[in-house]
Amino acid sequence: MNSKQNSAVEQFASLHESGCFVLPNPWDVGSAIYLEHIGFKALATTSAGFAFARGLPDGGVAFDVMLDHFRDIVAATSVPVNADFLNAFADDPNAVAENVHRCVETGVAGLSVEDSTGNAEKPLYEFALAVERVKAARAAIDASGVAVMLTARCEAHLVGDRDPLRTALDRLARYADAGADCLYAPGFTTTDEIAAIVKTVAPKPVNVLLYTKNCDLTFAQLADLGVRRISLGSSLARAAWTSAIQLAKEIQERGSFKLLSDATSFDFNKLFHEHS
Repeated sequence: MNSKQNSAVEQFASLHESGCFVLPNPWDVGSAIYLEHIGFKALATTSAGFAFARGLPDGGVAFDVMLDHFRDIVAATSVPVNADFLNAFADDPNAVAENVHRCVETGVAGLSVEDSTGNAEKPLYEFALAVERVKAARAAIDASGVAVMLTARCEAHLVGDRDPLRTALDRLARYADAGADCLYAPGFTTTDEIAAIVKTVAPKPVNVLLYTKNCDLTFAQLADLGVRRISLGSSLARAAWTSAIQLAKEIQERGSFKLLSDATSFDFNKLFHEHS
């Protein structure tokens, strides 16, 4: 472990000890540099945002390409970086452990492992296997000697589980026992659901995804519920796409360029020159 990663790991752990913080998700090096520039204390990659930028669906980025992406974001910034590691690019716990080891070597301060299979017929790993996968990830991190934070994710809501909250509560509790440092069940939108998740895994920290369906919630509300970490998933990348789509459609469909007036005048040349 190099000194930069050691420092990042310590900083990331301290952010989870009390209070609440926002963990925004850059989709490339430039957006990562900017988010650090304006004061965010840690960053997380977004598998979807990165995939879209490469013209691929979420989950379509090859394993080695994703590892290179993690290295690029870590190298470009001085703050802790959490890796959106999907399902660890593996089904079998032994393969999960090997891939997690390689992920740790990229210099990240944290990584998340999901329980979604990518198979529409069986979208979640069987309960026992899902727990074993978390244990394997934990063992790999411990064996590395680097205290990278392990976030275990339950995707029950996003895959359309019949009783997503019950499934998430049962699984997150077991994932916590299996060695996850932080717990995360994206897709839940109400304060009652979020409070139930926080209570179930306490005192371990909980990450909540803020996106289009729950963006009426505020930082203060989530902090009051005991949420430690708020992430944005692909929302920043989608916001950038939104502006580009609106401008492109205005040009193509109406022959108007008025939306160009909304383009930011921020001096990216200066920022990236100073950073390089």
